[in-house]
Amino acid sequence: MAIAAARKLEIVKSFAVQPGDSGSPEVQVALLSEHINNLTEHLKTHRKDYTSRRGLLMMVGNRSKLLKYLRRREPQRYTTLVEKLGLRR
Repeated sequence: MAIAAARKLEIVKSFAVQPGDSGSPEVQVALLSEHINNLTEHLKTHRKDYTSRRGLLMMVGNRSKLLKYLRRREPQRYTTLVEKLGLRR
């Protein structure tokens, strides 16, 4: 269920604000979104995996907090990130 190293580097490169950036809210939200999508697929087949479901809910909450922070601080970066990831339909 962990993100492969190559995929993680690809995500970091595509969402980084500046080269070598791995801690900006955009990168963190993108990595959380990838992990959330992977866990969602896992839970479709393993319905009784309650521990993973709890982890999923915590990740969704963390992503929500990061998005709220980004929306409050820099609305333009927030809107581009949401469009890029396809969140908030």
